[in-house]
Amino acid sequence: MKQVGHDLLDCQRDLSVEGRSYRYFSLPVAAEKLGDISRLPVSLKVLLENVLRFTDGSTYRVEDAQAIVDWTKNAHSTQEVPFKPARILMQDFTGVPAVVDLAAMRDGIVSLGGDPQKVNPLVPVDLVIDHSVMVDVAGRKDALQQNVSLEFERNGERYAFLRWGQEAFDQFRVVPPGAGICHQVNLEYLSQVVWTGTVGDVTYAYPDTLYGTDSHTTMVNGLGVLGWGVGGIEAEAAMLGQPISMLIPDVVGFRMDGRLPEGTTATDLVLTVTQMLRARGVVGKFVEFFGPALDHLPVADRATIANMAPEYGATCGFFPVDALALDYLRQTGRDEHRIALTEAWLRAQGMFRDASTPEPVFSDVLTLDLGTVTPCISGPKRPQDRIELSAATPAFEKALTETLGVKPADIHKTAPVAGTDYAIGHGSIVIAAITSCTNTSNPAVLVAAGLVARKARALGLMPKPWVKTSLAPGSQVVTDYLDRANLSADLDALGFETVGYGCTTCIGNSGPLAKELVDAIEGNGLVATSVLSGNRNFEGRISPNVRANYLASPPLVVAYALLGTMREDITTAILGHAPDGTPVHLRDIWPTNHEIAELVGSAVTREAFVERYSHITEGTKEWQALASAGTSATYDWQPGSTYVQNPPYFDGLTAEPAPTKDITGARTLALLGDNITTDHISPAGAIAPSSPAGVYLQEHQVAVKDFNSYGSRRGNDRVMVRGTFANIRIRNEMAPGTEGGVTLHQPDGAQMSIYDAASRYAQDGVPLVVFGGKEYGMGSSRDWAAKGTRLLGIKAVIAESFERIHRSNLVGMGVLPLTFEPGTTRRTLGLDGTETIAIHGIETLTPRQTLTMTITRQDGSTQDVPLLCRVDTVDEAEYYRNGGILPYVLRGMASVD
Repeated sequence: MKQVGHDLLDCQRDLSVEGRSYRYFSLPVAAEKLGDISRLPVSLKVLLENVLRFTDGSTYRVEDAQAIVDWTKNAHSTQEVPFKPARILMQDFTGVPAVVDLAAMRDGIVSLGGDPQKVNPLVPVDLVIDHSVMVDVAGRKDALQQNVSLEFERNGERYAFLRWGQEAFDQFRVVPPGAGICHQVNLEYLSQVVWTGTVGDVTYAYPDTLYGTDSHTTMVNGLGVLGWGVGGIEAEAAMLGQPISMLIPDVVGFRMDGRLPEGTTATDLVLTVTQMLRARGVVGKFVEFFGPALDHLPVADRATIANMAPEYGATCGFFPVDALALDYLRQTGRDEHRIALTEAWLRAQGMFRDASTPEPVFSDVLTLDLGTVTPCISGPKRPQDRIELSAATPAFEKALTETLGVKPADIHKTAPVAGTDYAIGHGSIVIAAITSCTNTSNPAVLVAAGLVARKARALGLMPKPWVKTSLAPGSQVVTDYLDRANLSADLDALGFETVGYGCTTCIGNSGPLAKELVDAIEGNGLVATSVLSGNRNFEGRISPNVRANYLASPPLVVAYALLGTMREDITTAILGHAPDGTPVHLRDIWPTNHEIAELVGSAVTREAFVERYSHITEGTKEWQALASAGTSATYDWQPGSTYVQNPPYFDGLTAEPAPTKDITGARTLALLGDNITTDHISPAGAIAPSSPAGVYLQEHQVAVKDFNSYGSRRGNDRVMVRGTFANIRIRNEMAPGTEGGVTLHQPDGAQMSIYDAASRYAQDGVPLVVFGGKEYGMGSSRDWAAKGTRLLGIKAVIAESFERIHRSNLVGMGVLPLTFEPGTTRRTLGLDGTETIAIHGIETLTPRQTLTMTITRQDGSTQDVPLLCRVDTVDEAEYYRNGGILPYVLRGMASVD
């Protein structure tokens, strides 16, 4: 901890815990001067403490604290406040480009005459390598070792670069590959709930808060740790000491009553919650859970719900700390003194939840009786599209013709798979993956999956031969408790061998399908499906050969692997036959809640967590054998590298920013529809050989088999800019009838890739804009969706609405996010991409200002359209004037002696 505020409210107090003394900023003492906070949501009490701790009369003001206290008057505020997290969490897909940016900033500050050592994290940073392992090999006992070997073969250069970063930067720790998924490692090990730091000879206690460069950072809110996903751009600024301003959010209360009924899982609960909250509309808001059900809802279930906050659109889904949270800290091996400090500090602050806690004031309230939750799945394209399990088959058949493009006469089409004795058709399940931080952190659903496998194995059932099965635990502790429960052998026997400790299928690293299977799918236009225990099922994300993806609980993943198709009702279908010929149904292999609870109670032990996490930074033998990329203060960039390159963000950087200018003579690069995700804008999965990125790699002597993924190439801007808007399922309305990053260059109307068109426009000095629909940029906190946008020469994105993180990332890269007035869309304006666009008022930009867009059509007619500038805060306006947040921070560093 580098600093504390001037304590203008004189609210510092001392706390003694087991003979140790801590100082803290007392909320009850501050409330004596600011007003009653007894019914302020706990999540906002965390923001209040942050303001109190850093109050300096300038960036952090007493007025900011007062605005948070006054929030309860209307359960809403238009006031913005600064926020500094205690720490930063990264994964390697987003972490590598962040470290690349830090390395580039060191070069940049040198060019401005500054000291490169000034570019250093000011708060602790953990980077967990979890996004790079791919399911190349599955259904074999050696799958884990084979996939690990391939991971290091592909990613050695990236990993060596991260080793350099660990040596070069202070307070930067790397958790090597094979430890687990960053959010599960965060939940089980990194998080402390109450953090401590020393200033002089005084130890301060304060909330454990964080930014993460991954959307599902929100998972840790299930443990009462306030944090959410930001782009790498914001995370870098925060780690360099820059407070991030935010509007005091609305807080939606979600009341939980009752208990989950027999036969349902935490996955069913979270899919229900996701549907409810997405329908209510919580984008940009906090969600805080309360109610009597929390008295018995395990932290693992809370974390499952908190994990999917990006799917229901909230900034975070927060659970206050209570006795169950303390029990979880104890079970997962946390230090007993830290647990005692956590309880004492929270009680002193009025932030510990128990039966006597008054119900907070909320902006809105939803209520769910857990007893009404039923088994369900979500799909085929969005996490919020929940389907009752018994209705899954008719829902799929409806989607086939209505959204997946299959003609009604063809829905029963089948095709033989060469070299086999079977055929597949629309709805055949070709991937069944137990994957993702959402569910692999939850012992109950993983034990349930193991019990389904055990019962199926005992009855002689096996997955259908066309199903690629995999298990990717979120931490090594999962393997320990599955072994202890004697379930690993049952999962292995059904093809669910462990393939790696990472995100795998959920992030798109599902690996290749058998060539014969791909030929049957692609050669016959079949809609193959996947079932995964993940959080994302967007188009083109899971596999390029799979067009329908369904989120389901881990035990249902196993069951669907046995069934092999979405065309039969899994609740009534025959999954196979016992040795005596008896038909086996889902009810015959589904475990009871008591069976699950009994095994969880005996198999999940504190000792396993202590043992596994005591060696977390050691890594595998492959990691230990990896050579570092040097120890110099600045990185030795290699011109021939296809993984790590010095990005151009600081080329020609001057001590003062140039004046902002209006946009004139712009052309439209893409006209896009609703729900454009960051996956659409910057895919993480496979690189097509014929795509601009694939052509670039081949020109640099990279064989197709060594392409790796877009996610792994995020340290190389040359690859990533070519992959922007390159998702195989993106549809540009300027080029009807096409998919996959195609546009029409104007004014000649020539069809070409978006990258090639952008390059031609850049040569001619033509600025670009993109138009979108509702919820533009939904999905992952993918900073390359904004970086690639900027590097293509796009000056503004005009949409009906934005998802929170992507809007912020666009500003952070110096790109204007603009929204239409209600009732106006690209379609009501009749835009087709042939127009010339100008945007006026930028030269005097202020937050949320109304700007004017002038459309000049081919016939010379013009139309003026008002647009709302979604640069929301004063700080964001400064970032935009500087060409982005990183140039802003770098200029500030260089100007300080």
